[in-house]
Amino acid sequence: MATQTRVSHRHVLDLDIFSQNEIEEMLDTADSMKEILSREIKQVPTLRGRTVVNMFYEDSTRTRISFELAARALSANVVNFTARGSSVEKGESLIDTVRTLQALGADIIVIRHKQSGAPYLVAQHFAGAVLNAGDGWHAHPTQALLDLFTIREQLGHIEGCKVVIVGDILHSRVARSNIWGLTKMRARVTLCAPPTLIGPTRFWKANWPELDIIYDLDAALEGADVVMALRLQKERQQSGLLPSLREYNRYFALTAERLAELGDDVLVMHPGPMNEGVEIMPEVAVAPQSVIETQVTNGVAMRMALLYRLAS
Repeated sequence: MATQTRVSHRHVLDLDIFSQNEIEEMLDTADSMKEILSREIKQVPTLRGRTVVNMFYEDSTRTRISFELAARALSANVVNFTARGSSVEKGESLIDTVRTLQALGADIIVIRHKQSGAPYLVAQHFAGAVLNAGDGWHAHPTQALLDLFTIREQLGHIEGCKVVIVGDILHSRVARSNIWGLTKMRARVTLCAPPTLIGPTRFWKANWPELDIIYDLDAALEGADVVMALRLQKERQQSGLLPSLREYNRYFALTAERLAELGDDVLVMHPGPMNEGVEIMPEVAVAPQSVIETQVTNGVAMRMALLYRLAS
């Protein structure tokens, strides 16, 4: 098991308050957790007697299941809560739901919510620990941490790597948390998308002046070590932010031709779910350079690490 860390945050709501050393310690802990998952019996008694509640107000597959597997691998009691079929449909507020779960003995709440800031509200009214599993357009810190873990695992380092994030950046909680994490770890980050899907340059530069923003994908990919495609939410095309999905695919999709230009050493990443044939072509998603399935596997190890640190 990993040694005691200096990470002492009560909650994990985003990566903006984490230092480089704290992120490195979380990655080291995830290394230990991945070793546990490689054993014949993939379970340790670390969180026996603790109760983890997964509160998901949005549909999810990867994140919800990986949190459940992570908690069970640590021998925690797991309660899965969804808004559908609960008292939320009768008008119960988020705060009242949290108070009810606390009274029932919850120690850690993992929350995904469509409203930005919801995990922060929960943290104000819950005596235990809160893990943000994605809130609106704002943040997805556990996805960013597992992405950092995957990059370090595959390349051996993060500092100095050029990471190109391409896609619907303006509306992406994954992009924001990854930018926090990658810049803290001293990676070189380039954002690439149509101007309508990046938004005002002054916003990004005000928070992260070291970012590069490029509107031409082929130019952005020059010298890239990692390419992270983001899901294009099709409602953006319907709302007039794009001329058409075909136009987006032509200029911003990760294609086999672009992958061939990058070579064999680049990593291809995607947080999922993927729109194959839109932002990434099917042959790229399964190419040798793709670590998309590895990201899913590493998600369990990283979420184990986070649950372990918060509980201890």
